[in-house]
Amino acid sequence: MIRINYFAIALLVVVAFIASSVWYSPLMFGREFTELSAVSASAHPNWLKIVCELIRTFVLAYVITRLVLLLNVANSKGALRLGIWLWIGFPVILLTGSILWQNVPWMLAAIHAGDWLIKVLLFTGTAGWWGKDRRGHAPVQTADSN
Repeated sequence: MIRINYFAIALLVVVAFIASSVWYSPLMFGREFTELSAVSASAHPNWLKIVCELIRTFVLAYVITRLVLLLNVANSKGALRLGIWLWIGFPVILLTGSILWQNVPWMLAAIHAGDWLIKVLLFTGTAGWWGKDRRGHAPVQTADSN
């Protein structure tokens, strides 16, 4: 039986949240994002949105970690390859639909796609890193490792 180390997943979520915050900051693509999405920057953070984003990211990290384990991906290289395929198959395809049918600017979709790529590779790569040879460490534990 495989168990997930929730503390490790939570730590990954914090890392992903920080990476996304930098991605959408003026240091990277914040200005372009604000201009293309017509979203105005707020002086005060919306805590409900932050909590919702952390929950969304936690679910994503958990599902991807489970998928890596169920597919028996046992190393970083295989996990990163899986991450690329997941990224193409889900966020890229969904964002392409937004470009085609909702008139989302392609540059805005590309900014979002880059954020998704970082998250997916972070989660698959970490799960693969702690694959078969490292069972018992975060984010994966087997029942017999305790």
